[in-house]
Amino acid sequence: MSCNTSVTRVQVSPVGLAQRAPVHLMPCEIEHNGPAQVSQYLTATTKDRKHEKTVSFRGRGLRGQELSCPQGYTGFVLKEINKSGSDQEDRTVRLSSVFDKLTYWNLETHPNSDDTIVMAMDWPDLAEAIHGPVEN
Repeated sequence: MSCNTSVTRVQVSPVGLAQRAPVHLMPCEIEHNGPAQVSQYLTATTKDRKHEKTVSFRGRGLRGQELSCPQGYTGFVLKEINKSGSDQEDRTVRLSSVFDKLTYWNLETHPNSDDTIVMAMDWPDLAEAIHGPVEN
């Protein structure tokens, strides 16, 4: 029995020197990889009472919320250097930019605590509680 495995190499330059960039997590697939003029196409208006953002993207209503990375964590945006032809080929990615907060968007539904990204941001605290030292 053979096992097809590939290796992903990550080239991380000093994080302090990396460019900070705004990050948007969209509820769709956009067939573009690379920088985009987000401010030209996606201008959010903020509602005062819920810290919720609303935009229209290609005629569809999106509702978003800004999330901070968990304390002690920094988000990385990675860019593939040499695109592989298949999943079995080795890949190399490099640090493109960093972020400490992101805006995630839902398609026509209000952001809430049950959204997957919100629960993922809670995971480090939960993991610490599960695996941390037990106090009497």
